[in-house]
Amino acid sequence: MNIRSLTRGDGVVIGAAVLLFIASFLALYSIDGAPDDVIPSLWSSGPVVLGVVLAGLIGAALVVVSRGLPQPPKVAGLDLGQFGVAFTVFAAWSALGNIFDPAGGANNVTSGSSTDGPDAGIGLILALVATLVMAAAAVATPLVPALKGSLVPAARPAAPQPYGAQPSGGYGYPGAQQAGFGGQPQPGQPGQPFGGQQPGQPAAPAADFSPFWFAVPVPRPLFPEDGSQTPIAELAPGTWYLAVEQRGPALVAQTQDGRRGVLQDTSGIQRG
Repeated sequence: MNIRSLTRGDGVVIGAAVLLFIASFLALYSIDGAPDDVIPSLWSSGPVVLGVVLAGLIGAALVVVSRGLPQPPKVAGLDLGQFGVAFTVFAAWSALGNIFDPAGGANNVTSGSSTDGPDAGIGLILALVATLVMAAAAVATPLVPALKGSLVPAARPAAPQPYGAQPSGGYGYPGAQQAGFGGQPQPGQPGQPFGGQQPGQPAAPAADFSPFWFAVPVPRPLFPEDGSQTPIAELAPGTWYLAVEQRGPALVAQTQDGRRGVLQDTSGIQRG
């Protein structure tokens, strides 16, 4: 799992999950004049534990884990992260219902009125706040640019090497020495000379262009150099890539496994 792939929205989800876990040990409801030590926590109510606490924690875990995996697994044709978002929304909905009836309807049976009985406790109130924040962040992260930014800033790389020279480290891990058998870099592997020639590629970059490291603020597709619009890879935030050529507003970059492609959207990239 690559934590550098996590976004600011994922950080909000993690924080809300921590708040929900803390709230689960606080009071489920409050009764005037009753001592605090006799008021049960959220863990004493089966519906609250299953529908609010566990649903929220599981949903947060699915959202964060799916974001950190290079290829999130699918369940019934849906990404793991989509299941996580559904869990967080369900947890918020369940928490809202329990706020209106913290005693689970027991008081309604004896008194015949929904206005009698205990009020929602501090634990249940905090659980509602946590699940609402969690669900909002999980839903809004793919839509709000501020939440799509990288949670963990990438470390600054070493100075870029001249085009055609052997770099000191692999892509995404500046400074880490990687070499093949006999000390020679292997074709298509990190550590090979930047811009290893492939059929149909130019022999050298533009004279006024110098290769440089860069990181993307959000996931960006990398397209083939032949102009096809089917992405060959996706550049992830928090990883440094090397730009080896410039084509108008676009950059030619190379992935960790040696594939080259065109980054069409260069807005907001961070230069190393």
